[in-house]
Amino acid sequence: MSRNWLLIALAFLATLPGLTLRLGGIHPGAGSEAIAFGAAILGASFLLTWAAEVAEMDISQGLALAFLALVAVLPEYAVDLYFAWKAASHPEYTAYATANMTGANRLLIGLAWPVIIFLHWRKSGKHVLVLPRERAVELVFLTLATVYSFVIPLRGTISMLDMVVLVALFVAYVWQIARGEAHEPEMVGPAQAIAALRTASRRSVVVLFFAFSAAVILGSAERFAEALVHLGRGHGIDEFLLVQWLAPLASEAPELIIACILTTKGDGQAGMGAMVSSKVNQWTLLVGTLPLVYSVALGRVGALHLDPRQVEEILLTAAQSFFGVAVLCNLTLSLSEAVVLLSLFAVQLLFPDTHVRHAFSLIYVTLGVAILLSKRRDFIRLFRHVLQS
Repeated sequence: MSRNWLLIALAFLATLPGLTLRLGGIHPGAGSEAIAFGAAILGASFLLTWAAEVAEMDISQGLALAFLALVAVLPEYAVDLYFAWKAASHPEYTAYATANMTGANRLLIGLAWPVIIFLHWRKSGKHVLVLPRERAVELVFLTLATVYSFVIPLRGTISMLDMVVLVALFVAYVWQIARGEAHEPEMVGPAQAIAALRTASRRSVVVLFFAFSAAVILGSAERFAEALVHLGRGHGIDEFLLVQWLAPLASEAPELIIACILTTKGDGQAGMGAMVSSKVNQWTLLVGTLPLVYSVALGRVGALHLDPRQVEEILLTAAQSFFGVAVLCNLTLSLSEAVVLLSLFAVQLLFPDTHVRHAFSLIYVTLGVAILLSKRRDFIRLFRHVLQS
């Protein structure tokens, strides 16, 4: 157990440079700030994730699912919240809100899903990971959110209508999974160490971790976001790309690492299930709250207006999501399918040209339609299972 508490201490220590800069009002430069506040968000995200796992022991399943879903998107949401808020007075920040959101979503399917399958193959020797039937709920709601998401690039805005639809899908998703069979939470590493404490101590630690990590994440989001923007401008790097890929890496890493640990311990279903659930949360709640935050900052109902680059990024993200749903609609993901997911993701990163990215969107959609046609019976059974449950 001492090793687990050492990891907790390291996560806490990672937050200290950012806290020092924030509380001391120190501005050492964009590069140093990006590192310090990125590390603070990373460390706090680990603490938040461990606390969320342990909290499942003390609250009802329905409340736990809703609460944990909110916790899962907090690191991404904190950065995107800042960009969406700032966009009300500085419209150019809409691009950064779009960048962070699309980067976080594409990383999950393009990188996280394949990593879990590769680890599952290395651990078990099996080329296919089969998810339990109850995961049909995630796939159905991810399908609904994905189909709706194509409306956003067609309109060229992220509006309050999108907020109503996507948040409603999120609420319906949480309600549906809350009705399912409850399972004892699977804990590894530091979460397991915290869970072993006496009840009063465990609850105190969980509350402390929640309060501390939330304060660090929310307090670091603005400085981290601005540091990335200024770092790009100061060094001739496309700030859109820095926000799109560096910011999500800091916030996604803890959840992915824990899913990887579960998979290497032989529970690939739990690892992959966590990544699919995270995708549903981000593609509904994270996207849906952007226009709400923007409207509050604006002082009236408004919509985030997208330029051509943002439209193509959301279209590509929606197309990738559609392909991911198609591949997983029979609740299995093979090693060869994971290679295709990773390869398409890696190659499109190398070609930022608009025409090439539109071509990748078309490839994703075309492959997705072909797969759905070949697996149409599985797809129908997926929806039928959820409707009858």
